[in-house]
Amino acid sequence: MTTAPINSSLTQPPTVSLVGKVLQPSNLVMIGLLVAAFALLFRHWLRTQNVYSMTSGDWSHAYFVPGISLYLLWQHRAELERVRAEVFWPGLVAVLMGIWSYVYFIVGVPNHLGQGLSMVLTLFGVVLLLLGPRVMRYAFLPISYMVFAITIPEKIMSHATWPLQALAAKGGWVGLNTIGVKCDVVGNTLYVFDTATQATYPLNVAEACSGMRMLIAFLALGAAVSLVATKMWWKRVVLLGLAPPLALLLNIIRIMVLGVASLYNQNLSAGQAHTFIGTLLLIPGFFIYLGFVLAINKAVPEAARSKPAGAAA
Repeated sequence: MTTAPINSSLTQPPTVSLVGKVLQPSNLVMIGLLVAAFALLFRHWLRTQNVYSMTSGDWSHAYFVPGISLYLLWQHRAELERVRAEVFWPGLVAVLMGIWSYVYFIVGVPNHLGQGLSMVLTLFGVVLLLLGPRVMRYAFLPISYMVFAITIPEKIMSHATWPLQALAAKGGWVGLNTIGVKCDVVGNTLYVFDTATQATYPLNVAEACSGMRMLIAFLALGAAVSLVATKMWWKRVVLLGLAPPLALLLNIIRIMVLGVASLYNQNLSAGQAHTFIGTLLLIPGFFIYLGFVLAINKAVPEAARSKPAGAAA
């Protein structure tokens, strides 16, 4: 007498993917409670960062960083469908270190940058603890991208802007004289000469004109574009490396535009008009950056990545 083979698919429960587990109602409730607890714990930093971003256009891009991080994670949804999540207890070390350092940067040495980095470390630890290293393989870069949402202290910005101010002033001086606008540079101040009225208009390249804020915005933009546009690490490094010189070039162009505008109306080189011109130049900068992305992907297509030995066979 023979017995029919037992179908293993009937004896074993069907496996549920990570995305499927996340979308389960009970898990959605738990995720909501976890997000609420996380926001409550770091409410001081979130409130302060919101004030920085609302009162200064230089840091308004911080509002878009979480959405970009989620999109970077969504890009790996196919891989996350196949990965198996598991509790990884060593992640608790990162959670405790993040919470301890956050409290230290509030009570011990108040520092907004330290608080923000502590929050990112805690988020890293929570994901590693609850989902394991297999998920962290795809979540590491999206979590790391959250660093771009943290406002840098003014003391650090002031030290970093000095060399950028000098480069921007010299670049604007060369550019204006090249297009036929006579000007001179003394320190970080450009003196634009109006040949029609024989008047001289000073144009001070202050910290706001140094390009540091534009550099940070372009680094955030470059990191997002490089992570989305390619999976090849050397391309990502090249695209990130293009962000600083492109930001400097756009800032020199901004100074040139302000120099020419000052010949017609002094009010165009200060106040809201100054900010508007700087913001407007981000648009062509974005398309120039996309042009670099298209060029590098056309020169070295993604399919041209090196294949493992024996792949041809």
